[in-house]
Amino acid sequence: MVFLLLRWGGTIVLAFLCGKLVSKCRLPSILGWLLAGMLLGPHAVNLMPQALMDEAFYQNFVHVLECAVGLMIGTELVWSKLKQYGRALILTTLAQSLGTFAVVSAAFAAVFAISGIPIYLAFLFGGIALATAPAPALSIVREFHTDGPVTQTLIPMAALDDIVGVVVFFTTIAVVARQLSGGGMPLIMIPVMIFLPLLIGAVTGLPTGLLLQKVHSKALTLTLLLAMIAVTAGIGLFYNTYLMPSPLLNFMLMGMAFSAVFSNLVTEARLAQIVQDFNPFLGVSMILVILNLGAPLDYHAILGAGWFTVIYIAARAFGKYFGARLGAKATGLPATVQKYLGFTLLPHSGVSLVFTGIAVSVLAAPAPQCAKIIQGTIAAAAVINEIIAVIAAKKGFEWAGEFHTPEKKK
Repeated sequence: MVFLLLRWGGTIVLAFLCGKLVSKCRLPSILGWLLAGMLLGPHAVNLMPQALMDEAFYQNFVHVLECAVGLMIGTELVWSKLKQYGRALILTTLAQSLGTFAVVSAAFAAVFAISGIPIYLAFLFGGIALATAPAPALSIVREFHTDGPVTQTLIPMAALDDIVGVVVFFTTIAVVARQLSGGGMPLIMIPVMIFLPLLIGAVTGLPTGLLLQKVHSKALTLTLLLAMIAVTAGIGLFYNTYLMPSPLLNFMLMGMAFSAVFSNLVTEARLAQIVQDFNPFLGVSMILVILNLGAPLDYHAILGAGWFTVIYIAARAFGKYFGARLGAKATGLPATVQKYLGFTLLPHSGVSLVFTGIAVSVLAAPAPQCAKIIQGTIAAAAVINEIIAVIAAKKGFEWAGEFHTPEKKK
């Protein structure tokens, strides 16, 4: 165990250095963290082995970190900021999410109809494709200090997009499972997976907000935040382990709800101080979460990429970009949001791999060939898309004119 921890520590250090190296090339550090995870993970150098990633303590620790990363979203969900664009945010989120589901499902339905592959598989591809992994884009926001209409739209949309993704995917997988075997996940579990993380975060966020009104020292603020993040994640882990049919709760949503509640209970100045105090811990959490996203990616999948992978990446990008553009235009969001928001929504790997694992487990017994198709396609797409998507997301913020990188001291 000690040896595994030392190897993990070495991976973290190398990922940090890789991020610094990539940033020298005017690319986001997250690309370095992702590549480090892929190259140092179990499919390549194996410095970060599968044995470590399978350990319960590792998975639980990553869930705590995901909860911490959720603070980057939740601290922006202040009602005074959201009420101006609330309706536009919801409609634009629905346009780009459901638009992606429709485009990807239609593209694969046409291909599968010609190929003689069951059409239901097309809708599973659509359900996987609509989800966005918020951590990569949020990492770029943090690194380059982006600010403007695109950033202000993306951050709350990251939370809404997760909710829509859960609803559509699990509804689709439940229908497919029932069609194949007459069983599958109870439909009641879909609202549970959406609202339970939000409820857990709200329950722990309320006392935290009341205490943060009175606590002002940096040390006590950090102690309180870290303790309550651990409590929030601990409650989620309890439900995941003992009360859920399988571990499906979204810990980033828990952290988002937790921080959204306390953020609306403190003054704007106090919230700015809290965010500033927590930033070093957020930075470390981001590196570890992104490293964990990169480690399962197998670079060998690039060599096995076929037409299904090309179709998946192209159809998803088309749906995300034009769905966001049409939704933003219809709701009167600023021109830069209409043009560039779609680029920031392309990162996908973490969520896609989780959804793919669930789909494969459902298809493995009744339709093993379909399970193989979906697993191979998404594995290759996860590697190829993520490299392209991180660069595209960075360019989206840049083209929108929202970079505010601090000037270097002379």
